[in-house]
Amino acid sequence: MHSRKLRFSGLDALIIALLLGLIGCVLYRAHHHFYYHWDWRLMPGYFIRYDVERGWVLNLLGQGFLATVRLALWGIVLAALIGGVMGVCRISSSLFLRLISRTYVELIRNIPPLVFIFIFIFYFFISSQLISLLEVEDWLARAAPHTLSVLAFLLGPPELLPNFLSGLICLALFEGAYVTEIVRAGIEAISKGQWEAGRALGLRSHVVLSRVILPQAMQKVLPPLAGQFISLIKDSSLISLISIQELTFTGTELAVSSGWVFEVWLTVAMLYFLLCFGLARLFRRLERRLDRHQQR
Repeated sequence: MHSRKLRFSGLDALIIALLLGLIGCVLYRAHHHFYYHWDWRLMPGYFIRYDVERGWVLNLLGQGFLATVRLALWGIVLAALIGGVMGVCRISSSLFLRLISRTYVELIRNIPPLVFIFIFIFYFFISSQLISLLEVEDWLARAAPHTLSVLAFLLGPPELLPNFLSGLICLALFEGAYVTEIVRAGIEAISKGQWEAGRALGLRSHVVLSRVILPQAMQKVLPPLAGQFISLIKDSSLISLISIQELTFTGTELAVSSGWVFEVWLTVAMLYFLLCFGLARLFRRLERRLDRHQQR
């Protein structure tokens, strides 16, 4: 299917002119009626700085941005795994599996994320019980320097690993519930005739699911998955409440300590925008590639 050729009309020009006028009006009033001394010169130094011994290194905003990228990447992977498994369980013929997945979805979808992450038992359980049970801190104390270097690259500073894992698991569990429903809806959108055709060929149910249904469902669930993963990036800011030093946490500290509140938060907003926009473009390219593959 060929895409429509885009045309630039007079209405488009009018809308763009109105938007530019509105932006200009806001900037004018902010500059002349808002008594605040803007100074953007310090922002690059808050992101990266020069160290005499190590050269150019990330400063507070750079470290927070990198921590957010790590949270986003690992959170997307874990949420996709959890949501994929639970989504398949939601359409399973097993009453037990359907009950587990339905309970998981309804429990998390009907609890506010702040309560789930900060007040609800998951954070305290993961931090005080699960991380201790896994003996993460003892393992870190015995780990080789090369192992610690790899962990620092993948998950951040090893000394903050227990907090990072706690926040990551909470974020993945919360977002996984929404991914579960997206996967369930994508599978159920495939006509029952596909199931019947696979069984008529003598294929078992799990083979029909993996070889016939899921490849078709993938194309249907990709756009809502992209939106959900972008929401995951924005929801990662809630992890700052449990003292994980991601972008929002470092932005808060920097705004309070420096006094440049608007410059810091506008920079933080721009960094979140770049991360979310980049992920949206990536999923858009993947969606187009799947479309071309299906047309062959």
